[in-house]
Amino acid sequence: MRRRLRPILVLVLAPVLAGCFASGGGSGDSADTGSRLRVALAFPPAENLSPYGADSTILSRLGVTEGLTTLDANGTAAPALAASWRQEGEKTWLFTLREATFQDGSKVTPAAVAAALTHATRAAPAPAALAGVTLTAKAEGAGDVRITTGAPDPILPLRLSSPSLAVLSAKAYKEKDDVDPVGTATGPYELTKVMGATAATLDRYDDYWGGRAQAAGIDVKFVADGTARASALRTDQVDLAEAIPVAQAATLDKGTREATATTRTTSLLLNSHKGPFKDAALRAAARAAVDTSALAEDVHEGYADPGAGIYGPAVTWAAGKRTEPVGRAEPGRPDGTRVTLATYDNRPELPEVAQVLKQQLEKAGFEVTLEVREYSRLESDALAGKFDAFVLARNTLVDTGDPVSVLASDYTCDGGYNLAQLCDKDVDRAVAEAERATDTAGRQDAAMAAEARILGTDTVVPLVHQRIITGVGTSVSGALLDPYERTLVGIGTRR
Repeated sequence: MRRRLRPILVLVLAPVLAGCFASGGGSGDSADTGSRLRVALAFPPAENLSPYGADSTILSRLGVTEGLTTLDANGTAAPALAASWRQEGEKTWLFTLREATFQDGSKVTPAAVAAALTHATRAAPAPAALAGVTLTAKAEGAGDVRITTGAPDPILPLRLSSPSLAVLSAKAYKEKDDVDPVGTATGPYELTKVMGATAATLDRYDDYWGGRAQAAGIDVKFVADGTARASALRTDQVDLAEAIPVAQAATLDKGTREATATTRTTSLLLNSHKGPFKDAALRAAARAAVDTSALAEDVHEGYADPGAGIYGPAVTWAAGKRTEPVGRAEPGRPDGTRVTLATYDNRPELPEVAQVLKQQLEKAGFEVTLEVREYSRLESDALAGKFDAFVLARNTLVDTGDPVSVLASDYTCDGGYNLAQLCDKDVDRAVAEAERATDTAGRQDAAMAAEARILGTDTVVPLVHQRIITGVGTSVSGALLDPYERTLVGIGTRR
């Protein structure tokens, strides 16, 4: 299934993109100020760059936003806007802030942090990091914030590392129902201009608490077409291009493609609330029809591993703790059952994955209609359960770094990102038990027990565990490529 690059398409795309990455902003490119970075991102803003949804990782990857904590290389909570913290009781934590300023010049104060977190708790829908959690944040003295949760929350420092819990200044919340990150964040780069879903301009924030960034700014273009992103990197129109399609990897010089094992799993989600896949036997039939090795070897050309579970090889502890799915139904007979399978084209492999799945399901006896759109035009329908089946690439640890959080948000009755429309009392019970676990090993064991319950419903069929290919120009150094896909540009990224 390898595809050759079509020369005519490249020639058409190159001049179109050339004007998109002309140097912007007012920082210049002198040796003193540093060059500007040109970045091609795959996903345009779906929610006007609100930090509370999928757009939050756009902001964190570009170095715009920060929370009280961050994730280190081992996936544990590390200091960010909070220099330190301690637990005062089962439900209370005290976070001590470092000296920092917002990009509008105001200080990062305990009151400002408490207000930002309070806004996040009131967002609708709630950020995935707050699924099933209630918390209250209050200023404490001149430099502390006390956070109290409704129930014991042993992973609160991890939770606060979520890009969706970024801390913004009071100016960001002036509009009642909107949050504006332009010039109101704390990161090394300030968002100065957003051109809808097509482009954005960022300038270096010179008063960043962590030091002066080496690049003068970032010129971002949102390019949904993966071939166009690869072409732009190859012709030196961009310095960084995310999510290079595997079909385009061979067209890039070896030194300009970086493959990173990630905690992202591509899955087939089956709508268990309505439609044909409300029948557990038909879900089992769909699961039995899927050949994951063909997807890993042919579609992903070796840049993926066959689906083993909700957590893949990048979650290094998972394989040794995995147990067999619990309560699976026997496969039924599709007998021409008609289903609608949907996915999005921002990740170029997904339409091809969906096409192969369509063939596999039809071979098993289903009649399949395939629907492919850009993610921003698909998300609301997917959340509303308008499709029978959905192919999703999901970073299982992106929301909090905690393995239980994705289970709560994606597979429980009240989950805010429950595309499978799953509502099963045994699953909810298993996830709740995992949420109560306090020590690391016990939490991991409970997460795997919950995974076994979820997989037993056949509402999710893990397909592949991805390695993401990032295009990095030969003149670029310091790109931040992590398995959680939260970072891309930092203070040391330059060309």
